[in-house]
Amino acid sequence: IKFFPKYSLEDKIYAYSILGGIPHYLKEFDGSKSIKQNILDNILKKGCILYNEVNFMLHQELRETTMYNTIIEAIALGNTKLNDIYLKTNIEKTKIIAYISNLIELGIIEREFSVDDKLKEHANNQRGLYKLTDNFFKFWYAFVFPNTSALEFGYTKGVYDLYIKDTLNHFASSSFESICINYLNLENIKGKLPLRFKRIGRWWDNNNSELDIYATDGKSLLLGECKFKNSKVTISDYEDLKNKCQNEMPKYYYLFSKSGFKENLIELSKKENVKLISLEDIF
Repeated sequence: IKFFPKYSLEDKIYAYSILGGIPHYLKEFDGSKSIKQNILDNILKKGCILYNEVNFMLHQELRETTMYNTIIEAIALGNTKLNDIYLKTNIEKTKIIAYISNLIELGIIEREFSVDDKLKEHANNQRGLYKLTDNFFKFWYAFVFPNTSALEFGYTKGVYDLYIKDTLNHFASSSFESICINYLNLENIKGKLPLRFKRIGRWWDNNNSELDIYATDGKSLLLGECKFKNSKVTISDYEDLKNKCQNEMPKYYYLFSKSGFKENLIELSKKENVKLISLEDIF
C-alpha cells in the first residue's frame, strides 16, 4: 500500500498479486504509471531486471533447471495435484516428488491441505495441493516463461493483449483470497470476530465442494467466499456459500467483494448471519 499511494485500491491488489511483498520487486514498478504500463516496461521487456530475475535465481540455486521450469510452470498454470503435474510434465512421479521436495526447501512452492485434513493425510504424497508461494514467480511462470520466444523478439504488447489483459482479474483472485484470510487473522487477534478461531485456511472435500475460507474454534465455523470480479455479489452467491458445507456446527458467514454488493443482499445481511466486507473495509 505504501509503495503505491496513488494507485486505486483495486490496482494495489493487482500490484500485490504480481509482485508480492518483496521490496526488491516492488521498487521496480513506477507508481506514476499504470499496472499495464509497468507490466510492459518492467516485466515483459527483454533485459529489464524482473524479466531475468527468476532465471537468475534458479540458476544460482539449482541444477537441471529445465526440469524445474517444467514443474513450476505446470503448477503456475493450475496443475496443483501430484497426478495432474505428472500428466502435464510426463516426468516420473518419483522424480517429481524429489524435485518438488527441493523446491519446497527453497521456499518456491508449498503443499496445501484442506484446513480440516488430519495428520495422516499430510503424510500421503498423493494428498494435498501444490502451489507457488511467491506471487512474482506465479506471474512470471504464468505469462513470461510460456511466451519467452515472442518476448525475445520484443512482442511485449502482443503478449499482454493476448494472454494477460483479459486474465489478470482471474490471476489476482488467489492473492485476494490470501489478503482476505490475513484480514481475518488480524480481526481474530483483535477479538473482533464472532469466534476466536484456532485454524483458518481453504477447505475442500471429495465431492468437489470448495470454500475460500474455513475457520473454526472447534465449536463453531466461520465460512467465507472472496469475489474478485467486476460484478456485485448477489443473494445467490450467499446461498451458494451456505450450501457448500453441511457441517452441523453453528456457522458465521463472510463475503468479500471487489465490486460491492447488491442492495437486496445488503438489506438481507441486516437480518441474517452474514458479514459483507468491501475493499474499503479491508484497506
